[in-house]
Parts: sequence; structure tokens; C-alpha cells
Amino acid sequence: MPIFDIQISPDEPVYVISVTSRLVDLPVWTLRQLDKAGIVCPKRIGKKSRLYCLKDVKRLEYIHYLMEEKQVNIKGIKIILEIEHQE
Repeated sequence: MPIFDIQISPDEPVYVISVTSRLVDLPVWTLRQLDKAGIVCPKRIGKKSRLYCLKDVKRLEYIHYLMEEKQVNIKGIKIILEIEHQE
């Protein structure tokens, strides 16, 4: 059986919201709220389907850390990320 070494760009949107939710251990509704707040905006396929890329997943892992370990809410996360982006 051949082994495939597939290289996927970190910017390529490939993860549906349910898979992303499991990968980062955040509920789907939280991912939707983060999208609505403009914190992590996945690519849209059609009107409803969201596809996340690896960069989104990495950012969501950090957001999960801020939410769970540091008890930061969505508004606080948005401010933290904006400040870090300016640096």
C-alpha cells in the first residue's frame, strides 16, 4: 500500500467547523461567536459552511488557552489579539 505525503499549505481552508471544534476543544457555538466577533474568520463555502485552515486552528488553540486557563472572555480576547498584532 503506497504512503502519501501530502503537503497542505497552512492557509488552505480544509477543516469543517465540527472537526475544528474537536481539534481545539471548543464548542461549535463558541467558534461561531468568534467568527461573529471577527476574531477568527474562516473561509465561507456557500452561505453556511465554514472552512478553517491550520493557521486558524493554531490561533484557536491560543484562544482556548486564554479562555480556559486565563478566564478571558471573547471581548478580552479580541483586545489581547489586537494588542499583540500591533507589537
